[in-house]
Amino acid sequence: MKLWDVGAGQDLTTLKGHGSNVQSLTFSPDGKRLASGSQDRTVKIWDVATGRELTTFSGHGDSIFSVAFSPDGKRLASGSGDHTAKLWDVFTDQENSILRGHGDNVLSVAFSPDGKNLASGSYDRTVKLWDVGAGQELATLKGHTDKVFSVTFSPDGKRLASGGLD
Repeated sequence: MKLWDVGAGQDLTTLKGHGSNVQSLTFSPDGKRLASGSQDRTVKIWDVATGRELTTFSGHGDSIFSVAFSPDGKRLASGSGDHTAKLWDVFTDQENSILRGHGDNVLSVAFSPDGKNLASGSYDRTVKLWDVGAGQELATLKGHTDKVFSVTFSPDGKRLASGGLD
């Protein structure tokens, strides 16, 4: 992974620590941490200022395709080829919930602006909505005819967009 100074167009630092391809990155809301998800089945959190690895989350059974910080920066979500999404507590380094229900790879995860819900998109052509606090599925949105690669909430949280191979 590389951190860049956008204004100067310069490479600031290279972060090394994953044993395989990095497939997703996300900054924490305060910009002080960076999370990375890899084919090595781990999620890592890095200190942006020092480039130091802060923690590693293990527990997925396959590649990590997507990572997302909650709006308050206290939780991290990850979507994996093991057909699950997971919620992690960033400050205790603990797994909070395993979100099971997709029939195939989870390719994208996104928190609602209030942090109460998570959306996940999958190879199984569905989008699922989850209650973050309870770790429970709220709804399955069907309508895609092919894999769902991306999900995102509108800034007011009233709409959800999904994009896929269809």
